[in-house]
Amino acid sequence: MEKMFQIITDSSCDLPQSLADELDLIVQPLHFHMNGIDYNNYLDGREIGFTEFFNTLREGTHATTSAVNPDEFVKVMQPSLAAGLDVIYIGFSSGLSTTYQSGCIAAEELREQYPQRKIICLDSLCASLGQGLFVYLAAQKQQSGATLEETEQYLLELRPHLCHWFTVNDLLHLKRGGRVSAAAAVVGTMLQIKPIMHMDNEGHLAPVAKVKGRKAALRALAQKALDTAIDLPEQTIFICHGDCVEDAQFVADCLREKSSFKEVIINFVGPTIGAHAGPGVVSVFFIGTER
Repeated sequence: MEKMFQIITDSSCDLPQSLADELDLIVQPLHFHMNGIDYNNYLDGREIGFTEFFNTLREGTHATTSAVNPDEFVKVMQPSLAAGLDVIYIGFSSGLSTTYQSGCIAAEELREQYPQRKIICLDSLCASLGQGLFVYLAAQKQQSGATLEETEQYLLELRPHLCHWFTVNDLLHLKRGGRVSAAAAVVGTMLQIKPIMHMDNEGHLAPVAKVKGRKAALRALAQKALDTAIDLPEQTIFICHGDCVEDAQFVADCLREKSSFKEVIINFVGPTIGAHAGPGVVSVFFIGTER
């Protein structure tokens, strides 16, 4: 089947590089700064390995992140347009980054240069492997023969049902990002309180509950999928982790104890999200009745 449009996303999607290649995606890296060095957040961790990144955070180093600028998106979109393909850019939640807005600015500029081509920008309102799952399903829709417009409509209908549930191991990383107060972080850390958080309909991180202890938090993530997933046995579940693959596998095992699913894809949280969530973050992503 002749390819009619190109799916472009950014590296907040945290997909395994091999899967991005299989789906024929173009992925623009975001950027981060650590120990005086600027890095690109590539999916394959070519500039700094994921374990090395999280170990550096464990040693007390802070990392800062920066959005993609419009010129970078022009450069990544232009070759597909010049080759005669339409483009859909599926971006990191506008509730967390200005990266999506940069993609929109680039698209507007390129529409003037390529008036015969269609360029759609879609705010995923997702992050990490939630965005990855969104893009994965977009690529499957494309491969089924859907047009650009049909794929866009499918994604707009899917978006309110793409569930993100996560917990962190260290509240102090969320404190630095302004997600919890300093007092709550200190007290919560002392009492081993773990937050259960999700991504809301506007693409912002929102706390939902607190539980005591790491295992209880991980079980709570699995329970959210069991309680709210639509036709779980037919789904591919995505789970990501901040260099704690055993905990990610524990969540998958909790799901298997009470249900089944078609497949599970487990991968690292990348530096863009990991800089704010810290080592030990675990997230589960699936399609549910509502976010």
